[in-house]
Amino acid sequence: MSAASAAPGSPSTPTSSVTPPAPIAPATRAEYAVLACAEVWRGAGEVLASPMGTVPSIGARLARLTFSPELLLTNGEALLIGDTPAVGARSEATEGWLPYRQHLALVATGRRHVMMGASQIDRFGNQNISCIGDWSRPARQLLGVRGAPANTVNNPTSYWIPRHSPRTFVERVDMVCGVGYDRAAAAGPSATRFHRLPDVVSDLGVFDFATPDRTMRLRSLHPGVTVEQVRQATGFELVVPARVPFTREPTAAELRLIREVIDPRGLRDREVRT
Repeated sequence: MSAASAAPGSPSTPTSSVTPPAPIAPATRAEYAVLACAEVWRGAGEVLASPMGTVPSIGARLARLTFSPELLLTNGEALLIGDTPAVGARSEATEGWLPYRQHLALVATGRRHVMMGASQIDRFGNQNISCIGDWSRPARQLLGVRGAPANTVNNPTSYWIPRHSPRTFVERVDMVCGVGYDRAAAAGPSATRFHRLPDVVSDLGVFDFATPDRTMRLRSLHPGVTVEQVRQATGFELVVPARVPFTREPTAAELRLIREVIDPRGLRDREVRT
């Protein structure tokens, strides 16, 4: 008697049991922001990525593990790393040595793409991380100018802003640290040769300066965000196209890398409110 026709209770050939893969939870706002930051380095080639902040650091690693494998990453000190460890984990492979003096030479040639933060940013991309209020007697002292002027004049610089609000997206920054398009143009060819501000990513969407007068434009909305929300959270008149797409959704493979390989501790969710 065949197994197909075996009587109830009689021995039969066991069938293999395969557990179906668990369904993938939808991408969170933080994961859309990570992907948008990763896209900053798409097609960058062999350049040094300098992500500042948790979400940009996850994004740079995601870019390297997917569509930008030639991207160079450091351990935050003087070593180029040959692997792509989780955020906060120690690298186990050294690819090269990049001491401070060589780092400065690299910056001056445009072979680096920085992603900085901004306490304030205006419609032309001028950035402030130094102080709030009159610079001669500020109400609040922040980081200081740091390397922002050299970063923006010498190599592509994008921005990551985890709290999109009128206090951050302002009509006029209290002090210029990172150089925007209007000031670079006023300074002439020496300032515009390598100056480029590709993207501004916030917790609400992605923005660029692809307009005739180089003022900020809304390029995409993170799912669940409306144009009106962005307008209300921006302290200047934003260029808004007639049709604004949503930010690209992470693939299943990208979500697995974010959740299991790059950021298994979920640090991204501490930086982006859901």
